[in-house]
Amino acid sequence: MHPRHLQSVDWAPHPRRPPDLASWPFTIPAVRQIIRNGGLEIPPGVTFLVGENGSGKSTLLEAIADIYPRGGHETPFAAVTGPAASEEDSPLRWHLSPRLHRFASPAGFFLRAEAMHHFLAKVDAHPQELRAWGGEKLQQKSHGESFLAVLRHRFNDQGVYFLDEPEAALSFQSCLSLLSLLDTMRSEGSQLLVATHSPLLVCLPGASLLELDEGGIQTVPSPEDLRLVQHWRSFLDEPTRYFRHLFGNNSSGRGNPSRG
Repeated sequence: MHPRHLQSVDWAPHPRRPPDLASWPFTIPAVRQIIRNGGLEIPPGVTFLVGENGSGKSTLLEAIADIYPRGGHETPFAAVTGPAASEEDSPLRWHLSPRLHRFASPAGFFLRAEAMHHFLAKVDAHPQELRAWGGEKLQQKSHGESFLAVLRHRFNDQGVYFLDEPEAALSFQSCLSLLSLLDTMRSEGSQLLVATHSPLLVCLPGASLLELDEGGIQTVPSPEDLRLVQHWRSFLDEPTRYFRHLFGNNSSGRGNPSRG
């Protein structure tokens, strides 16, 4: 049986950086719940973090990615674990501590959509980096193709992988390919935490679903129970109902003015 590399993240306030619990991000309901409960259990396999903008899913994901000790299997001399922590990241990472399996893998990657352009530019600029990435000039590809190249080169080793809205660069067919990859990786013993707005990705059979909202973090048993899926289904079933609300009487005939 494969180890659950990352077993939990524990609330562990930094003694020299006392958190201001009255300020962001500690006021986010999901973070408040972690503080109240003393931490958060991390399920095995694939876990999706789902919620509205501002619910804290990316904030939580980046903090966990920052504290997991990813070192890479292939080489310590190239950027094989993804973008590093940014000064723009929240201070949450200073107050969380990872609880690891004793055989936890050092492999893993943080695929962070908003930081990948700068990260891949640095990879392309250095010959040593290029060798670690198969010799490909990643930025000579489209945004989606460069993401797929990252998946191909960096998601091979058993470890812990963090993906923040990976669907942002991917077509429908590429998202299906990503689903297949996620399934393969968990079967080989990797753990994956994915923050997403995609109703397609969350339908991966057997994945754990954590919904973040004003009540904190809830475990959801089925994709059908996620508000994300319910909203998309409702829209696709009857988009005109939404258009009437958004555009009022202007929803019909928009962009087709009469000529007289």
